[in-house]
Amino acid sequence: MQESTLDFDHYFARQIALWGAKKQAALRAKKIAIIGCGGLGSSLALALGTSGIGAIDLVDFDTVSLHNIHRQVAFTLADEGRPKAEVVAEMIRAKSPFVTVTPHAVDFATFSEHNREYDLILDATDNLPAREAIDRWAKAGETPWIYGSVEAFNGQVCFFDRALFGVFTVTDRTPAGIAAPIVMHIASLQANLALRYLVGLPVVKDKLYYLYFDEEGELQTQKFGMPTTD
Repeated sequence: MQESTLDFDHYFARQIALWGAKKQAALRAKKIAIIGCGGLGSSLALALGTSGIGAIDLVDFDTVSLHNIHRQVAFTLADEGRPKAEVVAEMIRAKSPFVTVTPHAVDFATFSEHNREYDLILDATDNLPAREAIDRWAKAGETPWIYGSVEAFNGQVCFFDRALFGVFTVTDRTPAGIAAPIVMHIASLQANLALRYLVGLPVVKDKLYYLYFDEEGELQTQKFGMPTTD
């Protein structure tokens, strides 16, 4: 469906009621990159692809595997073997005509060789070396980025501005199993931080949020101030 056939204000009525028509219209000038189109990336694309952001670039070299589908919300059984970035782009286009979405079916190293400017970068990768590379690329372009990671029933989120990513011990460790709901939960927190920042609402930066279930099954949240470049 073409944009001209849809009523913009009606499509975004609930968000306009939340923060007003001026902020909603301003989102159309924003451009973001989502690095990774798996579990976190699928959920981020679902949340942000229909939010009114003007342009979204999707980066992922991988194809859909059967074991991805239970926790990666963009994919169906019919998508097995297809490039993840292209499938996620199709999902966004099917839901909203108000965004220009561009898939990049390449690895991050190749993608980062080109000069591109963004208002915000979202990490949806699954290993620390990739996130370290994102951090270097983001800081070189003076662009903030939002880190997210999941493992088992646990997750972490941080809005990186001046914080030093080097505080993490960077190893190429394979994560343990992952419960599908924590993937969606962490992506939801990343998406909320992204939208607040992009529309100009307050966001706490350079603070790591660690969410986990304790031995009694109660959800806990710990907060850690990250060392910064200042």
